[in-house]
Amino acid sequence: MRYINKTDLLIIIRNSGKLMIGIGIICLIPILIDLIYQENNVIFYIIPSSISIAIGLICTKALEKYSSYKIRQKHGMIISSLSWLWAGIICGLVLYFVTGISIVDAIFESMSALTGSGITIYGDVESLPYSILFFRAFQQWIGGLGIIVLIISFLVTSSSASSTLYQSEAREDRIRPSTTATIKETIKIYGIYTAFGIALYCLAGMPLFDSICNTFCIISTGGMSVKNANIGFYNNDVIYFITILLMILGATSFLVHYQIIKTRGKSIIQDLQFKVMICLIVISSLLIYFTSKIVPMDILFTVVSAITTTGASIQSSTVMVGWPSFTLFIIMTLMLIGGSTGSTVGAIKLMRVITYSKGIYQNLRRIWSPEGAVIPIQLPGGKNLEKVAAQSGTYITLYFLLILFSWSLICLYGHDPIHSLFFTISMQGNVGLEIGQISSVLEWPLKVIGIFNMWTGRLEIYPVLITLRAFFEIFRR
Repeated sequence: MRYINKTDLLIIIRNSGKLMIGIGIICLIPILIDLIYQENNVIFYIIPSSISIAIGLICTKALEKYSSYKIRQKHGMIISSLSWLWAGIICGLVLYFVTGISIVDAIFESMSALTGSGITIYGDVESLPYSILFFRAFQQWIGGLGIIVLIISFLVTSSSASSTLYQSEAREDRIRPSTTATIKETIKIYGIYTAFGIALYCLAGMPLFDSICNTFCIISTGGMSVKNANIGFYNNDVIYFITILLMILGATSFLVHYQIIKTRGKSIIQDLQFKVMICLIVISSLLIYFTSKIVPMDILFTVVSAITTTGASIQSSTVMVGWPSFTLFIIMTLMLIGGSTGSTVGAIKLMRVITYSKGIYQNLRRIWSPEGAVIPIQLPGGKNLEKVAAQSGTYITLYFLLILFSWSLICLYGHDPIHSLFFTISMQGNVGLEIGQISSVLEWPLKVIGIFNMWTGRLEIYPVLITLRAFFEIFRR
């Protein structure tokens, strides 16, 4: 049985064209910074941008007759997967041309920025051109919101196509009844918090350029910084607290943010995911505090950075590697869990963990309850617990299988098992924290695996599996 036919492929190519155009336009934005600082790298932004726009226009115009065809879920997932991969390649070409790193390194860095992973290949980011520093931060900001979400808000006019593509990017929450209205409200909220972050950083004494880039990185839960020492460079508790606030905001559902004004702040207090996240932050911080000699600010900052999958840090990886094993275990657990669904975070996400746990609890209650007893456990929105718990369990299983696969390969190359596990969890969860500086010595085949981890982590696995299944079917013929 054929799951992908010629018509499917042409629909995918045609609709991918618009996203290619959008990706090309994104690469032109840093030219403004290049001109301000007179870095003379304009051509290196124009070339990849022109390639993406030209191919996108060809795909769109040549296959115009397929514009009326309905985009099905499988089309949306494949389009989404290919668009993220294409963005990583095109944006990687910019890094390749401007900074001269290898093409694999460039795509790894670009994918890390776009997916909010925040793991950097560059040993000295402070030596990079200002336009590249801005470009890395801008990629994180775009990726946190969602490449597809941003582009379809400007280039896709069909409401059904917008809805399918929106869902294909691992987004389900609706702020407003229509997808288009939801996207507009999401962008508005994201923009307000971005402006809020920039203003706070400036008031705290951070330079304007740093404030813009760091806000882009933190509100998107990306974590890359313009300084080698990350946020720790500023050595300022006020800046640390601002960063913690922005990380928590970025890890909270956009739906909750939207309802804050309507409910006079009650929505954020009543939100189950938010309450669980805060509880985990408090409990984890106390556990680490009483079982180690780490400075309290380092504990709180790292715990928040881990559960929000931001990856920002105030201590270097060489310091963190010396922390107690129990502390590293807690941090890895938080990196696995992640923040709220409908936010900018990666990892498994809180709602899956909550529903999976409730499913286990329901099964236990069935065993110990009298025969025929009804065990009611409700989920928000009246969703079926058994179905959602089963879906969560399947996803969590796939998630751990990918971690085991990548971890085994990194160990095969002779890297320390604990450092490798920490790094693998960080890549798969789009976190960015690491110990032992594995990224600086990673072999190129492992970087390719890392690109795959970050790609699947951001798209929540299924779209990538559907895409690989489609390619397998095409080449099998």
